[in-house]
Amino acid sequence: MTESKIVTRTEAIRQAEAWHADGQQLVFTNGCFDIVHLGHIDYLEKARQLGDRLILGLNTDASVSAIKGPQRPVVNEYARARLMAALEFVDLVTLFDEPTPLELIQAVQPDILVKGDDYTVANIVGSDFVLGRGGRVETIALVPGYSTTRLIERIKTSF
Repeated sequence: MTESKIVTRTEAIRQAEAWHADGQQLVFTNGCFDIVHLGHIDYLEKARQLGDRLILGLNTDASVSAIKGPQRPVVNEYARARLMAALEFVDLVTLFDEPTPLELIQAVQPDILVKGDDYTVANIVGSDFVLGRGGRVETIALVPGYSTTRLIERIKTSF
């Protein structure tokens, strides 16, 4: 079941078109989701509540390393994709290898684009595109004290 939610970009486009044809509101978010924690769960659950379907763009391993450094990701893309797909409030997971998810956002054409409140609407990649189509861009308050980087540092100092 969970693996069926992990799709190629072509399949993601096809599914997004079908959901749009059914009149469903599509929510899109993206991230690395390396070492899943409470902050991720809370964020994704709240993102899904903003619409009918949640599409998650997941950075590939190469993309994560380019952004976070050579020691990351800790968890490989296959495992991260399976973990994300296992969440009941995530409807579709698709990987992207580009530096930003802009091409993926343009491809699936979400109605609602979501990021954490550590971003402003002005600096959310794809916000101009979604707003230009009449969609919304939302930020979600992050759970204080939860971040993968902070978690990794705590693990390192525990040994």
